[in-house]
Amino acid sequence: MIDLHTHSIFIDGALLPYELARRCEFLGFEGLSITDHVDRSNLDHVVPRIVAVCKELNTYMKIKVIPGVEITHVPPEAISRLAEEARNLGALIVIVHGETLSEPVVPGTNRAALNTPIDILAHPGLISEEDAGLAAKKGIFLELSGRKGHSLANGHVAAIAKKTGAPLLFNSDAHEPGDLIEFEKAKSILQGTALSEDESLLILNNSKKLMESLNL
Repeated sequence: MIDLHTHSIFIDGALLPYELARRCEFLGFEGLSITDHVDRSNLDHVVPRIVAVCKELNTYMKIKVIPGVEITHVPPEAISRLAEEARNLGALIVIVHGETLSEPVVPGTNRAALNTPIDILAHPGLISEEDAGLAAKKGIFLELSGRKGHSLANGHVAAIAKKTGAPLLFNSDAHEPGDLIEFEKAKSILQGTALSEDESLLILNNSKKLMESLNL
């Protein structure tokens, strides 16, 4: 299992990065990305610390720990600049918090994110066919979420991705230990969106492909 969307105590998670990595390693994960929430107020504080701790964790642990970021509730017009700054500070995985059904995200966030060179559009809610097509064109992964609330639109996201060819992956969006999702449960959640077992396995393998593309 590889989970590319998790949160630590730096922002609103329950675990220090070391414990988060150790719990994932204990569960048999191959890799994870720590992607704490940022906006203009904290980007330059959070990202360098995540980069530093991931570098040290990768010295001592077998699990691959990837520094990342989730740009969250940012005005659409500001997403591109913050994503560029996050990259420059060392974030290897850049996620944008999409138009989930469970939070009042500004309309247009999905489109702005997909017009930015990011890696993942998290829990994109009732994403339009046009925007899903843009994700397919840009090679940006749409996320199927294991998190309560954010998972409400998983069926829609899976269906429209299949129609448009948009790439999919699965993440837990974990904030505390009980949120971490092991491989078999992840596969079951994906099959619950009417994906076949083979399709579910391909989606779970997409996280590995993305991680391997980083040449850690």
